[in-house]
Amino acid sequence: MSVLSVPPPLSPSVRPVNVAADLAELAEREGWLPCPAFLTGDRVWTHGEVHDLAARAASVLVDHGVRPGDRVLLALPDGIGWVTAFLAVARLGAVAVLVNPALTVADHEVLAEDCGPRLCVTETALLGRFDHALDVADLLAMARSAGAAGAHWVDPDTPLYIQYTSGTTGEPKGVVHTHRDLPLYHAAIGVPVLGIGPDDVTLSVSKLFFAYGFGNAFVFPLFSGSAAVLVAGRPPAEEVAELVERHKVTMLYAVPSAYAGLVERTRRSSYSSLRAAVSAGETLPRELGERVTALLGVPVYEQIGSTEAGHAFCANGVFGNAPGTMGWPVPGFELELRDRDGRRVPEGAEGELWVHGPTLLREYLNRPAQTARVLVDGWLSTRDRAVRGADGTYRHLGRVDDMEMVGGITVSPLEVETVLAEHAGVREVAVAAVPDETGATRLRAFVVPAGASDETELAADLIGLARRRLAPFKVPRTVRLVPALPRTPTGKLRRHIVRTGSW
Repeated sequence: MSVLSVPPPLSPSVRPVNVAADLAELAEREGWLPCPAFLTGDRVWTHGEVHDLAARAASVLVDHGVRPGDRVLLALPDGIGWVTAFLAVARLGAVAVLVNPALTVADHEVLAEDCGPRLCVTETALLGRFDHALDVADLLAMARSAGAAGAHWVDPDTPLYIQYTSGTTGEPKGVVHTHRDLPLYHAAIGVPVLGIGPDDVTLSVSKLFFAYGFGNAFVFPLFSGSAAVLVAGRPPAEEVAELVERHKVTMLYAVPSAYAGLVERTRRSSYSSLRAAVSAGETLPRELGERVTALLGVPVYEQIGSTEAGHAFCANGVFGNAPGTMGWPVPGFELELRDRDGRRVPEGAEGELWVHGPTLLREYLNRPAQTARVLVDGWLSTRDRAVRGADGTYRHLGRVDDMEMVGGITVSPLEVETVLAEHAGVREVAVAAVPDETGATRLRAFVVPAGASDETELAADLIGLARRRLAPFKVPRTVRLVPALPRTPTGKLRRHIVRTGSW
């Protein structure tokens, strides 16, 4: 089994913690035990039921050999089984490994080999993929008749969970976070940025295995006494609207591509209960943001975060909203823009974004050299490009490795995409440098049209728009209509696939 670096012995001055036990005590102290915590189908699970079931499930995991420090892989859809399993693992002082259940057999094999789990908790259909696997249905059934396990108290810096990066550039890496981090997510974002309280009902289109969904639909509800709607699959636009209307959702979280679907296929009357929406995962084009705001009738708060930071580190929110930007650094975080040599750039200049804050990754699992490259003197190299405005907001300019080289000139595809996305006939767009039939690299725009479109006419419109707004070398030579863009399961664009010109 691969190993994590071991934290130093618990100092007498450090208060021991256990996230699962601390959350159960918080719910009891605040009077949340009878209040809804998770809504699954027609079933309402209270905070009290969730914590009781998790404590009993922890006893089942002990019977299956799980001990403090062991890793337990969770390949589960969003649902009460996911919540129960995570809290049970945490209660034992073990480490939950959060894995997308929809990955291929080969992908699951790679991740299981990387993390070396003591046990895998998964669905019936996936049991054969993992050694030492436990069906989540059996876990829940056995938990109902089991006794509650005691909590294993740990140093706050003890590993709690491992979450794999989304693989937008290829190989996913296991990011290690600790028991200290979860309350800090809520303290930095849930309360001051979003104002989450007991009366809120959350729906996150992004899933719990993704850092964005983990905070939205697991951390914030449990730390605020509020509720979250959990859906096993990735809901289509029509189902999102129905869930919002049925459960009187107040906070909606999604990625830009999901919001584009809502604009195209749902009606405003479904969203009367909303007080706000949040967009993350990738840049929200300003024109799309305006259409989303008009549909939902509430502000759309754009933010940026990463698996390495655990959640958002720069965001718009209830304190202020600057559409077209990532907002301001969240409480407890500092941001710097640096050049390639690590020097701070002048005010107003573009640079690479570095982040300092309390929830940065402990390490990449089994990758000390890569950890050392991204975590330098307590600062995280995000590999994002940005510029800081006079008002203190940051505008995203794409990823460092997203830049395209055309005719010896570097081009930001995000700049081109932002212009093309303003066209009413464009639902989504990605731009990449793709070799043509002669082998020369040319800019090509791949467009998911908004409704039925004539490809020749739309292509001419878009190229004309680009010529009016952009320098000649930034204008796509061709436009190709596609039914969908290649995305990760978390909704992020796979630019390395776009560059192949075929998927």
